[in-house]
Parts: sequence; C-alpha cells; structure tokens
Amino acid sequence: MNDVFITATAAALPNAPVGNAAIEAVLGRIGGQSSRARSIVLRKNGIKSRHYAIDPATGLPTHSNASLTAEAVRALGASGFDIGNIRCLVTGTSMPDQTMPGHGPMVHGELGNPACEVVTTAGICLSGLAALKYAWLAVRTGDAENAVATGSELPSAVLRAAHFEAENAARVAALAACPRLAFEKDFLRWMLSDGAGAFLVEPRPRAGQVNLRIDWMELSSEAYRLPVCMYAGGERAPDGTLTGWARFPSRMWAEKSLFSIRQDVKLLDRHVVEATLETPLRKIMARRGLKAEDIGWFLPHMSSYYFRQLIADALARIGLPIPDERWFTNLAARGNTGAASMYIMLDELRQNGRLATGARVLCFVPESGRFSSGFMMLTAV
Repeated sequence: MNDVFITATAAALPNAPVGNAAIEAVLGRIGGQSSRARSIVLRKNGIKSRHYAIDPATGLPTHSNASLTAEAVRALGASGFDIGNIRCLVTGTSMPDQTMPGHGPMVHGELGNPACEVVTTAGICLSGLAALKYAWLAVRTGDAENAVATGSELPSAVLRAAHFEAENAARVAALAACPRLAFEKDFLRWMLSDGAGAFLVEPRPRAGQVNLRIDWMELSSEAYRLPVCMYAGGERAPDGTLTGWARFPSRMWAEKSLFSIRQDVKLLDRHVVEATLETPLRKIMARRGLKAEDIGWFLPHMSSYYFRQLIADALARIGLPIPDERWFTNLAARGNTGAASMYIMLDELRQNGRLATGARVLCFVPESGRFSSGFMMLTAV
C-alpha cells in the first residue's frame, strides 16, 4: 500500500459574500413577506456571511453545481498540476444539477480533460468525504497514479423564493396550518450556502509546500437504529419512514415542493451529537489509541455554532478534550457548504500558513440525513 498525500487544495465560492441583512434580497421573499424564522435561525447558527450562485441584480443563477465544481478543480492548476493528467475524478454532492447523468460525468464534461475514471458519490454532507475516501483508496492501492476528489453544493437552486411560490395552493395552505412543517421548510433557507472544493491526491508529497498525508479515514452509519432526519424528494410519515418518488411519480413531477429540503430539527437536536460523534469516535479512540494531546488541529463540520459547545462537551465525556485554540472552522464567513465544507476549511487552513510540519489534523464530518459520520486523520509534511 502506498502512502497517500493531499498535495494541492482549492476552493470555489461564487460571487461576493452575502451578509445576513441581504439574504432575502438575493433569495427573495416568499409571498413578498419577510420570514419569521429568519432572525431566530441566524441568531443561533452564528453565520455572518455566505455565498450564493445567484446574480443579486437579476436573481438568475450564475453557476451550475457542475460548473462551480469544475472551477475548483481548475484552481488546482495553481500548484503546477496539469488537470489534463487526472487519472481518477471522484465527485461528491448532496444535490446534483439533475437526477441523471451522475454529477461526476457532468463535471468531467465541464472540464473537458481527457478520458479518466469518473465516480460519483451520493449522500448529503458525507458525500464529499466519501469521494475523498475513494480517491485515497485508488491511489493507496496503486490503481491510480493520482486522483482528484471534490465536494460541492448549490442549495440556492432550491432555496429561492420562486421555488417555494411554485407550490400549489393546497400545499401552501397545508403548510400554513402546520407551523412545525412550515418552520422545517423555512429553517434550511438560513442554514445552507453554495461552494465547492477540490483536492489533488498523489502517492508522493510535492517539494517546497505543505502536504497532508492521509493516515486513516473511517465512515460509519447509525441508520440501523435511527429514522430519517433530513431529506428531499420524498415525504416522511409520522413514524419517521420515508416514501420516495417511485411510489408517486406523477405527484413527484407535478409538485416541485417534493424537491424541497426538510429537516426535523427536534430529532436533530436529540441525536446528532451522540450518533455522529460520541458513538463512532469512542470506537475509533479504542481502535487507534487516539489521544487529545496528539491532535494539533480539530476541524469539525458544523451546520451551526449552536452545536459547538455540544461537541466540546461530548469530546470531554469520551476523554478527548481538545482545547478551543486547536479548533478551526470558517462557518461564520463561508456558511454551511455541506459536502464542500471540509474541502473549503482545509484549503483555508493550509493557505493561511498555520499548519506546521508534523501537525496532526482530525477532521469530523457528520450527516443528519439518517445520522452518518466520517473521521479523517491527516499529518502535515
């Protein structure tokens, strides 16, 4: 097995940052009314600015998910790597531009580079880390001499007011009669933002720069014991079971509301830290002898600063108390970019010169869809 290194990182954030006061000017006001959930959600999540692939003057999209991802991949060229030499391209995203073809071939088409292996990983936030794991294994086994992994999100495509107003009148009336459902639908408009990131993965470090050796990666799911929490393209029954589009294809295409992203915030609050952090990380600590003093940086993907103290408390409970000064997150400035978040965080940490040789970096990506998580240990070389 080869050692494997992240030898180049890049991020693509569309358009100028959008501050909290300007969100509804860009996304639009549903029915011409300001959201009642907006101030509550923003106060708790701590996000101050984010990026949208929307022209604020016209309200029209400026990028597709595929084009934004391709922009991040092209930016890897700044390291001296010729993207025409990509041997394996692996892309992860929550919501591709279309259901078919897969996101990977669409990104490959945008890039226009020669033939290579192309893979798409599905899921929500964890799809970006799953893409990186495939790239890591391809290079580690010697099956590919290099790989490019990406994580990207373009939720603005379904967060615009025009999308919500396209719902039929009966559906809008039903939501109005149920404040909880209305909040769940509106909640994520103030939580999600657009972005893409890309990593170049190679079997040797590049001289004269900070490389990140991938020491290990572990992904796990708690879906066997917990119901669906965050979902799109289906309807959830009171018992938590999810009915997908195949059960009612005519309704699926007739009602765009079924493409709306929804989050059960109560279920999230009860289970996300225990299921995605405490339970899997206890096992990893035992298996790998993980200790807090060995961790130079802790990079948690958080959807909201609301979870920061909950995560810190959980780390203390399991015997891995990582001091605040060793945490790194750019959530406040970049927003919650889902599958792209770890790519964008690591790129910023790597570019700002704070990674000393030998520093070990523990990365944590939870996914609330049905409570999955991923952990990765890196060493700066």
